[in-house]
Formats: sequence, C-alpha cells, structure tokens
Amino acid sequence: MSSFVFLSLLFLLLQRPLPSLSNSEGDALYAFKTRLSDPNNVLDSWDPSLVTPCTWFHVTCDSNNYVTRLDLGRYNLGGTLAPELAHLPYLQYLELYGNNITGNIPQELGNLINLISMDLSYNRFQGNIPKSFGNLKSLKFLWLNNNQLTGSIPIVVSTLNLQVFNVSNNRLSEPPVDKLRCFRKPLVDGNFKSFPMERFENNKFSGPELKGSIRNVVCHT
Repeated sequence: MSSFVFLSLLFLLLQRPLPSLSNSEGDALYAFKTRLSDPNNVLDSWDPSLVTPCTWFHVTCDSNNYVTRLDLGRYNLGGTLAPELAHLPYLQYLELYGNNITGNIPQELGNLINLISMDLSYNRFQGNIPKSFGNLKSLKFLWLNNNQLTGSIPIVVSTLNLQVFNVSNNRLSEPPVDKLRCFRKPLVDGNFKSFPMERFENNKFSGPELKGSIRNVVCHT
C-alpha cells in the first residue's frame, strides 16, 4: 500500500511543469553579452540556461541572489551598451572601464537607483551624458572620462551627492545660454565646485565656465 501511495505521489509530481531556468536579471545580462564583442572570451561562463547568473564570472550577488556588482574593467570588450542593464534593480557597482565599448550611454541606466559607483571611463562612448543620471541619488562615484561624449553636462547631475566625478578628455561643450536672463550658467556649479579642475579639462569649454563664473551674453529677441 505504501509503495502504491509513493508511486502515485511521484506520478503527480512528474506531471507538474518544471520551473523556468531563466530570470529577469540573467536575461538582462545575457542581452548585455549579446551586444558585445568578446575577443578574450571572458564571458564564456555566462550560460543563460542556469537558474541564476550568480555563478557567472565577473558577476557578484548578495545573499538573496540579486546581482549587485558587474566587474568587467580592462577586458578589451567592444560593441555597445545594452539598455537591458536597467533590469538589474539591485546593482550597486557597474565597472566597465578600459574597454572599447562605443555608441550612446543608454538613458535607461538612470533607473539603477541603487547604483553607488559607475565607471565607464576609457571607452569610446559618444553622444550626451543622459539627463536620467539625475535619478541616481545613491551614486557616489561617476567616471566618464576619456570617451567621446558631446553636449553639455546636465544640470541635474550637479545636484547629486557625488564624491568623485570625472568627465575630462571628452568633447563636452559649455552650458547653453539662458535666453530669459541673458547669461550663460557656470559649468562648475553645485557640488561640482569641490572637484579639481583637471576632472573637467580637455573638453570644448574653458576659462569662465571652469571657474564657475557667470558670463553675460548678448540675447537676440
């Protein structure tokens, strides 16, 4: 009788569907991988069939198996940055410095509200610094230096409580003219005033903008 009950239970268990082997964080990281070129095969362990990406090299998780770190500095990675990285809501450290990643920095990275450190330096990123970075209220360290970024630094970024901020060696320009009050806002404003000037150098602005002064300009109506 007991054998019959055991076999019946086993049969019922086998009829239940198996749990999915994918999850949103694993899917996000695999989407990130598919957009990259990886000549040194450093992402070979990123197997999307595994239950969790926490066993993948260069990925760190917390005790609840949420991804908190992505460490891929100086691995000669190319390609572009996937907006799917925004689906890592517990990510605290995004370290991608010293690669050959190009294209725009996705606006979606502004959704990573638990991010403490983001290092995208020494790549080939183009386009503007996303205004969505103003949402990163936990961010303390932001390295964007040695890229090909253009446009001006979003004013909202100056409101962040950053300890380190570096945008040197890009193609950034001075802030736009305030046409209502006929002056150009200072580049180094808010918390930026505490950072060394070399963190802003080798861009397309200089002089008064770097010193934080206001420039009077002629406004045409």
